[in-house]
Amino acid sequence: MSVLEFIDTPICPSALSPSHSNDQTLHAENETKLAAQTLATPDELVDQIIAQVGKKIVIGVPLAIGKPIAFINALYQRAKADPSISLRIETGITLEKPIGKSTLEKNFLGPFVEREFANVPDIDYICGLRKGDMPSNICVNEFFFKAGSFLNSTQQLNYTSTNYTHAVRDLLDKGVNVVAQIVAKRIINGVTTYSLCSNSDLALDFIPEMDRLKAEGVPMAIVGEVNNNMPFMRNHAEVADCEFDFILDGNLNEKHEDYALFAAPNASISQEDHMIGLYSSTLIKDGGTLQVGIGSLSSALTYSTMLRHQNNSVYQQVLHDLQVAEKFPLSCVIGETGTFEEGLYGCSELMVDGFMHLFKAGILKREVFEDLTIQTLLNENKITPKVTISTLLTLLEHNAISSVLNSDDVDYLKRIGVFKSSVHYHNGLLNITDSSYLGNLKNEEALQWITKHCLNSALCGGVVMHGAFFIGPKDFYEALNTMTDAEHDQFCMTSVNYVNELYDHFLGSQQLKQAQRKHARFINSAMMVTLNGSVISDALENGQVVSGVGGQYNFVAQAHQLPGARSILKLRSCCVRGGKLQSNILFNYGHTTIPRHLRDTVITEYGIADLRSKSDHVVYTELIKIADSRFQQELLEKAKAAGKVAKDYQIPAEFCNNTPEAIAQVYDKYTAQDFFGPFPFGCSFTEEELKLGKALKSLKNKTATRKGKAQCLWQALSAPKPTAAIEPLLKRIGMNEPNNLQDRITKRLLTAELSK
Repeated sequence: MSVLEFIDTPICPSALSPSHSNDQTLHAENETKLAAQTLATPDELVDQIIAQVGKKIVIGVPLAIGKPIAFINALYQRAKADPSISLRIETGITLEKPIGKSTLEKNFLGPFVEREFANVPDIDYICGLRKGDMPSNICVNEFFFKAGSFLNSTQQLNYTSTNYTHAVRDLLDKGVNVVAQIVAKRIINGVTTYSLCSNSDLALDFIPEMDRLKAEGVPMAIVGEVNNNMPFMRNHAEVADCEFDFILDGNLNEKHEDYALFAAPNASISQEDHMIGLYSSTLIKDGGTLQVGIGSLSSALTYSTMLRHQNNSVYQQVLHDLQVAEKFPLSCVIGETGTFEEGLYGCSELMVDGFMHLFKAGILKREVFEDLTIQTLLNENKITPKVTISTLLTLLEHNAISSVLNSDDVDYLKRIGVFKSSVHYHNGLLNITDSSYLGNLKNEEALQWITKHCLNSALCGGVVMHGAFFIGPKDFYEALNTMTDAEHDQFCMTSVNYVNELYDHFLGSQQLKQAQRKHARFINSAMMVTLNGSVISDALENGQVVSGVGGQYNFVAQAHQLPGARSILKLRSCCVRGGKLQSNILFNYGHTTIPRHLRDTVITEYGIADLRSKSDHVVYTELIKIADSRFQQELLEKAKAAGKVAKDYQIPAEFCNNTPEAIAQVYDKYTAQDFFGPFPFGCSFTEEELKLGKALKSLKNKTATRKGKAQCLWQALSAPKPTAAIEPLLKRIGMNEPNNLQDRITKRLLTAELSK
């Protein structure tokens, strides 16, 4: 159901109470507002904004792809040229095309970026930050960095730590007086509406708050920038044109072309990622709720979940080879490993392309409804989405309707899809076409007439996915753009406060959200975890911010509040930092994102650690069991020295072979059968680029230390001449004809790596 419908329609037994009433509305009053003023050029819009709010502008723009680039660039350039303008930009996840640091990286990325990001404009303020020429009258604050993008940067000074659900509050506290984002536009029967598209996350909560401030006389402006490359998302994301003060629509200009959206290429899924995804997939319960993050770990989970459903015999064999049930009984206690008959419902702040893959695979199919009575009866298996006369009688039994139907009952039954929309109530009779009858549910003949004339085939308004924002690869946007009307009805972009919290919200009550989110599995990624169960996901112990808290804390807390829910945090067991292999399972660390008292489930490529409700001895040993074996003894000794693990404890033998080689034995067996590939959902790189990328990554890791550099240089001296197969690769990266000594050494290093 769209927000437009919500505002204008009374609530029936729906989100707030088990009884319905025509005088209950989502908003007490829907004040008449003027349609937005539409402008054709960014400079005209800048003029209007300055006229409305003045020259002290604090603008909030959404994270990721929802930024109105034409407008924000024009505003930035105006402030850059006019020092009397004070411009503060409040945002998160500013996306930028990769450029590379070294000559090799730049040569590698150049053709790729030109191909993959054609017609994607640069954001001027991020270019200014990178060049270091940001004027003193302009400031950029972010509440979530693109991962690792501002380490060792002065932008560390301008980071705001906040939960995603607190962003609207915090931005208003910071004096935001302009909110702007990309929208898509459509006109049906002369009525213009706009979609919040990729970012309904904050806008749905911003609009009423800014309206309230405007009513108090505070100068404010809400801006939409039309870009029809954006998928037009409906339901909650579709809003009236009067919700904006200004609309920038370049399409009013002849020959205008909307710029392309920033698309994130599919990341390579490593063998470690695949194992983490596999273990995670065993904890998902059929008929449950799923939330996931972004990146290769998310893609790996999607892949294994699809393998479980589409090729269950292979899936079961992999689990058998890894002894999952025996080593990690939690998978049998809270999870399942069969196919998805009832299916999953997606409830995730970030709607990634994985949800579309699950939808097309017939896994994302459990519908939830905006009516508490209906949702509760579905959960209790007292009704199904298919409508029969039993549906009607069950609603009567639970006092959702009267035995003698009245006009309110009929409106309600039509809204939830039990009755056809063509049914009408008049003077105590149900009417449809040329037939009418008493709406007495105690009368057998009346029931027969209702069955024949009034009943719909299925409930309406079912949603399989609630999301707050999205970003993904090009084919994801294309899939969203080409959905049928029926498919669009099942995907609802909504407020982040609706998705990330359980509290009452104008789009749904806590009771409704709890009913929808049965068997919830909130699955997120982390960087490190300490043996006491604390999790590090957003920053380093020196205070430098890697990304942000975002919604992770919300979902972890929600998992502890919802009956039957679990928080699952995934991380690779170790990584290379400063050229040295280090464990991501640590004894302690000087920063925490998720505190130890909210510990729940942690997964690495070596298995599952069940930490919820466990004593410290168990928590410490469970995490040591899924650590890389190269670090297990050191971790165990520290734990024993601190008195957190019994002195006589020994790591069970079955957990003492946690090595990449052990994983490879299982992984290689199935990759030879074309399972668990690095790019199961497509690849944006050419074969040449994949080979070069692998070699460059390997060289970067090997030369991260002085010793590594020396070894590589020694090997390069004896490197063979480039073969005919290697020559085109060197040419692709601009190293076929080196101009100086450094380039000649680089050519030898790369040749040696490519020859392996």
